[in-house]
Amino acid sequence: MGSWMNLGQNLKVNAKRFPDTIALKDAGRSLTYPMLNSRVNRLAHSLLSMGLVKGDKVAVLMENSIEIVEIYLACAKTGIIIVPINFRLVSQEVAYILENSDAQALIVQNQFVPTVESLRESLAAIRPERYVVVGQEKSGYLPYEQWIAGAPDAEPDAEVAPEDAWILIYTSGTTGRPKGVLRSHRSHIAFYLINAVDFGFSQHDICLNVMPLCHINSTYFTFTFTYIGATVYVHPAQSFRAEEILEIIEREKISFISLIPTHYNLILNVSEAARKRDVGSIKKLLCSSAPVRKSMKLAIMEFFPGVELYEGYGSTEAGIVTVLKPEDQMKKLGSIGYESLGTDFVKILGKDGKEVPVGEVGELYSKGPMLFDGYYKLPEKTAASFRGEWFSAGDMARKDADGYYQIVDRKDNMIITGGEHVYPSEVEEVVGSHKCVFDCACIGLPDEKWGEKVVAVVVPKPDVKAGEIDEKTIMDCCKGKMAGYKRPKEVIFIKPEEMPRTPTGKILHRKLKERLAKR
Repeated sequence: MGSWMNLGQNLKVNAKRFPDTIALKDAGRSLTYPMLNSRVNRLAHSLLSMGLVKGDKVAVLMENSIEIVEIYLACAKTGIIIVPINFRLVSQEVAYILENSDAQALIVQNQFVPTVESLRESLAAIRPERYVVVGQEKSGYLPYEQWIAGAPDAEPDAEVAPEDAWILIYTSGTTGRPKGVLRSHRSHIAFYLINAVDFGFSQHDICLNVMPLCHINSTYFTFTFTYIGATVYVHPAQSFRAEEILEIIEREKISFISLIPTHYNLILNVSEAARKRDVGSIKKLLCSSAPVRKSMKLAIMEFFPGVELYEGYGSTEAGIVTVLKPEDQMKKLGSIGYESLGTDFVKILGKDGKEVPVGEVGELYSKGPMLFDGYYKLPEKTAASFRGEWFSAGDMARKDADGYYQIVDRKDNMIITGGEHVYPSEVEEVVGSHKCVFDCACIGLPDEKWGEKVVAVVVPKPDVKAGEIDEKTIMDCCKGKMAGYKRPKEVIFIKPEEMPRTPTGKILHRKLKERLAKR
C-alpha cells in the first residue's frame, strides 16, 4: 500500500529529478542532489554498521553545517531517531539530554569535544566505538569523513513508515526543564507539503538557513526546500552578524529566510554602508518564534521593499498553527493570522474548558496534521497538554470578529499585581516602541504592597547617548497608552548580552525574574 515518502526516501527521487541542482551550500562547499544522496547513503550504512537499528537514537552536538543536514537525512532513511542538542548548553545540560533520551551514539563537532569529554565517563549507554567527530580528528572518536568514505552508496535496506519517529528534540525550557518532543516523519511530511503550498515555495527558491538546526524552526524550513528540490545555503548559527547576512543575500541571491525578531532588529540597525546591499532577490520573509512588535514589522517591510512578509505562530509540538499572510500585514498588525492550511479551527478556551467569547483572552488549543506524538517518558505531561485531540503550548490568545488571532502572552509569564492580570507582551509593545529602546522584557517582581510589581527590563540601542533614556523616559512613554496598574513601577537597564535567551532568541522571562529577584 502506498504512502508519502519521508525526507530521506524523497532524496533519492530528487537526485534523479534534479541532477544539476545545488541541494546544499556553505561558504566553501556545494553539493548537488546526486552528490548529497550518495553521501547520505554512505552515512546511513555507517550508522547501521555500528549496530544501530530502527528506533535507536543518535545524539548530535553540532553547529549548523552540511554534515548535520546529512545526519538528519540518514536517520530518515534508516529509521534511526536523531536527538539534536543545543550546542550552547553546558556539560550538565548536555548530560541530562543524553541520559534522558537514551542516546546510543553521539556525533559531535570538534569544537564541542571538550564539553563531551567532561562527562563522557558518566555516559554508560554510549559505547566507546560510537563516538564520531566532525572536523579536526580527536583521539577516541571516529573521524566523520573517514568513517563514511568506505561505506557503500547504495540505498540502505530499511523499512521506514510515515508514522515512525524521526526526531526527539528538546524544548527550549522557557518555563522549566526541557522536555523531549517526539515527532514522526508523517508530521514533518505534512509540514513540508502544506507550507510549500501556503507560502508558494518552488524548486527555484534559495533558502538561507540561519536558525540553529538543533531547533525545530530549522528542521521545518530547511527541509521544506530539500523536500521540493530547491537550494539551501547553510550558515553557522553561533554568531549572527547582520552585515554578513546582507552580504550573503546579495552574493547568493537568497529568496527566503526565516528569522526571529532579534535578528530583524539587528538588521534594522546596520550601518548606512550595509544598507546599500542589494537585497532585491528576497521574495519572502518569515518572522516567528517570538511576538513581533508592530513598529518592527513596518520597519522590515521598509528595509526589504516589495517583500512578502509572513508571520507564523506555532511550537515544537504543534508545528505551524497560524500564518499571517502578506496581504494582511497592514490590515492586521499585531495579529498571528488565521489557521494554517490543513489545521482545524483553533479553540480559545477559558479555565472551565469552554470557548470564550470573541475578543476575550483564553488559552489557545490547536489540532492539525503537524502535531507531535508526545513528550518522551512524560505521559502525564503529554496528557495535561491536551483536551481531547486539542493541544496547548500554554499561550494565551484572543480571536477577533474576522477570525484572526492575537497572542497575548504565555500563561506562565502573566503578572498578578494587586489582583489584576498583566500580560508582559502588552507592556513590551509600548516600551519597545520608544526610539531609544533596542529590546525589552517585562517581568513581575515581589512587592509588599501589590504582591508583584511590573518591572521593565530595557536594552538601549547602541548609539544612544547618556541622558537620552532613563527610568522617567520609559515611564512617560507608557502614560496614556495603558492602564496605570499595567505601567512599569521600576525600569532596569541592562546590556544586550545580559538578556537571557533561548538558542532561537526568545527571552527567558523566568531566568530574568530569578536573577533580578536576588538583587
